[in-house]
Amino acid sequence: MQQRRVQKVLDTLAAENYMPAEAIKELQQAYVFLRNTEHAIQVYRDQQTQELPSESLPQSILAWVMGYTCWQDFSAALQQHRDQVDFHFRQLIAAEDEQEAADKSNGKWQALWLGELESADAIETLEAGGHEAADDVLKRLQHIRQQPAVVRMQAVARERLDDLIPMLLQALTDSEVTSAMPSAALLRILPLIEAVLRRTAYLLLLVENPGALRQLIILCAASPWIATQLAKHPVLLDELLDTRTLYQVPDKQALRDQLYQEMLRLPADDLEAQMEGLRYFKMAHQLHVSAAEVTAKLPLMKVSDYLTIIAEVILERVLELAWQDLTSRHGFPQKTAGVPCDKDFIVLGYGKMGGIELGHGSDLDLVFIHNAGANLATDGARSVDNGMFFARLGQRMIHILTAQTPSGMLYEVDMRLRPSGNSGLLVSSLQAFENYQRTQAWTWEQQALVRARVVAGDVALAESFQRLRCDLLCQPRDEVALKAEVVTMRQKMRDHLLPKDLELAEPPIFHLKHGTGAIVDIEFMVQYAVLAWSHQYPALAVYTDNIRILEALNSAGLFNAAETEALIDAYKAYRAHVHRLSLLQRPCEVPLAEFEQHRSAVISKWLDLMY
Repeated sequence: MQQRRVQKVLDTLAAENYMPAEAIKELQQAYVFLRNTEHAIQVYRDQQTQELPSESLPQSILAWVMGYTCWQDFSAALQQHRDQVDFHFRQLIAAEDEQEAADKSNGKWQALWLGELESADAIETLEAGGHEAADDVLKRLQHIRQQPAVVRMQAVARERLDDLIPMLLQALTDSEVTSAMPSAALLRILPLIEAVLRRTAYLLLLVENPGALRQLIILCAASPWIATQLAKHPVLLDELLDTRTLYQVPDKQALRDQLYQEMLRLPADDLEAQMEGLRYFKMAHQLHVSAAEVTAKLPLMKVSDYLTIIAEVILERVLELAWQDLTSRHGFPQKTAGVPCDKDFIVLGYGKMGGIELGHGSDLDLVFIHNAGANLATDGARSVDNGMFFARLGQRMIHILTAQTPSGMLYEVDMRLRPSGNSGLLVSSLQAFENYQRTQAWTWEQQALVRARVVAGDVALAESFQRLRCDLLCQPRDEVALKAEVVTMRQKMRDHLLPKDLELAEPPIFHLKHGTGAIVDIEFMVQYAVLAWSHQYPALAVYTDNIRILEALNSAGLFNAAETEALIDAYKAYRAHVHRLSLLQRPCEVPLAEFEQHRSAVISKWLDLMY
């Protein structure tokens, strides 16, 4: 069942009696017809599109290629196949028809929603259903019912809404996950309902798919962040239809393949459509990973891996789009005279991106490097200097990543870690990067290099960078001076980023990132250790994530097993809680007593190592 060939899967469905043989036959015939139509459309103008032509000449050509004498005959055959597919889809996917779904709704909820109950009776009904904030729920429902958009709804749309709200109220009462706080879950879901009042297909989706409604309740009860994302982007409701894929975590190659297939459906010359496609891809997979996280189907390390891989796959595609755009205008930059570059460009990820630790809403710390020849230019009719070409390539990538489209921004991008920071070139050559690191880089920039790795771009240049990074990190350093600079920088960060007197509050509050004994203390100890000892223990410079570096420190005998385990446990616990707070849309602050043991272990190692 898990193979990629649709026709083979349909054969299996028939052989195992999952669907009637006649239904399989009709679906296979429709699949061949639709695929042949798609190919005929694409061959006509050699474009990756699935849109039916709107003009008479290409319509006639398409009909002829498909074996029909006129467009009307072809359209009739197409409609017949569409109707058959739609019928079988509804039989298979829609677990209950509208009447069955409506029958599940308790009449009392219908009366409550329609305003047929007195306020006291309505509140009593809500409280009997377990609602902890019956007053607030009743006021919100009344507010929605009185909205002009609801009052002016057409009859069919209003019927869908009148079916959905009682279904939702009953499902909240029945749901185990909301038994303690159904009102909180409902108040998170209602903004989504309000957002789709004018797009009633989404109301119908939830009415016809009780399974999707259950998933909506589970996810919104667990995370206001997920509820907010769905309200902003209701198109993501489609992702709730199949729980087998909703909680599935594909590997990097599967993600690449999926993104490639999705981009093929979009016009290759429509950059705005491509950008929207990238944004939907990211939002859909972020929903998948957050769903898996809040339902405990995915551990912290896998969550960060997945979020980081999503970003890497998107960056690969963004680089490809920017490269195609620039080379179509200016030709290819030159490696040497007469020899064009095969990209010869890499994207470095620093910070959380480099450390494979992205969280929900993380920005991307990036640096761009090229390896094209100096004093050469592109080979196109509108030739530009190599340096100018790569600067524009970087600018184009940033535009694709940060532009505000109807679906928002892909990622916030921070380029301040490039050589010379905001005053430096947007894109550096590998040689210029090396010169800067060897002669001008500050200690904090060397610390940042510990978490730097190639996340997209040319393989050969990536290997060259990795060799350079290891060489730079393995340079001997004055440990006393290094330690003093790292401690000074850590204090500056704490003074600048830690809310004042947080740990002196009553009861004291612990900031999971910047507090004393928190995440950043562990990160700074790891970075100090790599810079101080890699010249003797090169294995310390191999990895960019803190967990594996701590394990390398233990393997080298530099940290003992007990303290290594304590630091790793603290680091995982801190980050797991930060992820949960992010999904709950709360700051990274907790009662200090909750993490006193982890905090004490980190402080103890900090005092031992850094003083």
